[in-house]
Formats: sequence, C-alpha cells, structure tokens
Amino acid sequence: MTILVTGGAGFIGSNFVLDWVEQVGEPVVNLDALTYAGNRANLAALAGDARHTFVHGDICDRALVDRLLAEHRPRAIVHFAAESHVDRSISGPAEFMRTNVTGTFTLLEGARAHWGGLQGAEREAFRFHHVSTDEVYGSLAPDAPAFTEDHPYEPNSPYSASKAASDHLVRAWHHTYGLPVVTTNCSNNYGPFHFPEKLIPLMIVNALAGKPLPIYGDGQNVRDWLYVRDHCSGIRAVLAGGRLGETYNIGGWNEKTNLEIVHTVCDLLDELKPDAAGSYRRLITYVKDRPGHDRRYAIDARKVERELGWRPAETFDTGIRKTVRWYLDHTDWVQQVQSGAYRDWVSQQYGAERRA
Repeated sequence: MTILVTGGAGFIGSNFVLDWVEQVGEPVVNLDALTYAGNRANLAALAGDARHTFVHGDICDRALVDRLLAEHRPRAIVHFAAESHVDRSISGPAEFMRTNVTGTFTLLEGARAHWGGLQGAEREAFRFHHVSTDEVYGSLAPDAPAFTEDHPYEPNSPYSASKAASDHLVRAWHHTYGLPVVTTNCSNNYGPFHFPEKLIPLMIVNALAGKPLPIYGDGQNVRDWLYVRDHCSGIRAVLAGGRLGETYNIGGWNEKTNLEIVHTVCDLLDELKPDAAGSYRRLITYVKDRPGHDRRYAIDARKVERELGWRPAETFDTGIRKTVRWYLDHTDWVQQVQSGAYRDWVSQQYGAERRA
C-alpha cells in the first residue's frame, strides 16, 4: 500500500510526508518540482528510509504522472503541489494558472485513467485528495459568520482564483466521471519548514536579523491560524473517512489580526532570545497595502468534527511557541533557504518604495 503525494517538499507537503511516515508508516512516493519554496532539506529525516521515494518532476508532465501511477499503483493521491503566495500571484499570475489549474487537470486525468484500470477492492479503495485553501471563499465582514463548506466562491486574487478553479475541476471530475475525490479547504498554516516569505516566518527571520517587520496597511487583516501538524492530522482523517465528493473545512479556531500575530512573535522572541537593543516590537514598520487584500478569513470546522471527530490539538499559544522555538533551533535551515533570489524578492515586496 502506497500513496502518491504531490508537492511533498514544500511547507505543508513536507510536514505531511514526515507526519504520514511517522503516524501511518505506509510508503510515500513524493513528486515535487523543487521550485523556490520546495526544499529537499525539509525531508532530511527520511534520508535512507525505504518508505520514502522522492521524484523530482512536474505535475504538468502527464507522461511522468502516468509512469508513477503505473509503477507504484498508489491507493491514493494527496495533492498539495501549488503556487501559494498571494503577492507572487499579483506580480506573476501565469505560473499560478499553469501549476494550480493545468497541473491539477493533468493529475485528474492521470488519476482517472489509473482508477479506470483498477479492479475490485483496489478500485473501491482509491482516493484523490485535493488540498485547497479558505481563500477561495473571498473576504468576510468583521461580524459575518465563518466560512462553511456551502459558502459561495468569491476569490479576489490570482492565487485564490487559480485554487478556486482547481477545486471546481476536482468537483467536476467526481460528478462527471465518478472519480472518488475529497477536498479540504484549510486556513492559514504555520509551523516548521515555512518558507520565510509568509507572515510568521518572515517576522521571526527579520526580527533576529534586526530588520524591519513589514505589516501591510493597518495590520487589522484577520486570518484563522492552523498549526501545520494539526492540518496533517485533519487530512489523514478526511482521507480515511471523508465522504466521496465532499468538501471539509480544516481550521484552527484561532482568528487573529496580523498585528496581533506580529506582537505575539515579538514577545516570544523577547522571552526566548532577548535583544540588547530592546523589544523586537521596535522593528514593526507599516507598508503600503497590497492590491485586493482580503480583510478577514474565518473557518467553521464543525463539519469535520461532527463527521470524523477531528479537532486541532494545538492552541495558538502552544503552536506559535513551538514554531518560534523551531526557527531558533534551526538557523542553518533558515540560512540555506535564504538564497539570493529570496532576498531580491523580499526587497522588491517590502523595500523603501513600498513604505506607507
């Protein structure tokens, strides 16, 4: 019994692969194109482990997808591979359309052909698990109810539009062809191996370097925060017991403003690695807001709890402490991912020309 994971060298994907091997012990074939945010170092703990097979390749390569499915005959595909950074989607949307839309289409067609050739119990057991985001639902007013699985799709960025398109493709392949699919829409993840362009790791890395902590607009944008290992356990629960064709929202029950997040990170660093120059809060800098910045996301995760008994194990306080401690303990990893291209990107996004 084997599963095929796409994007398994990225942030969430690598955490899932590590968690899967540890918790389930079933072999994983890991297909990743190793773009800027994909990092083999995330998987160093599995070096030499026969349960993990890494394949460097593109989900848009149908011949490769077909070969892997024929060779390994996985019982499930867990599809993480995606371009995921909103800012990057604004400055360069084409790659988001290619990976998130065309890539998902290619995988669905490969999965459909593979599943169509299975027989009996093997065919009955096969699953295509599509991992998506709460951003497909658009923006919530401050007092609006949290997103349920029935909330209309209202994507507002090229990234969220590309993920919405991929969700619709997955739904259509189930309803048209009968492909056995499940979809999960998660809230903002945080934790180990998070590439330092996203809010929490960027704040940690910049603070430790004495650099400005850039906050978009007034810092009052609200997100629900989910510790990445809780997300992994939620995916395992849905893959094991989710109803075919259904969508499940996976959230952390932790709505926080961006400013609250940055204050919490600064306060933890003040405690765990104090700076002689004073509190890290002194580095907070407000920058011009990005175009189309959604004001609030919030996940209602009662369906997955009601049907499958899943709830996050971490509170935000416990999860963020683990996260900050991980970055303090893994400075070599941080230095390795901060390539010249990454530094250029941060300068482009948060440089002097963007100051409010």
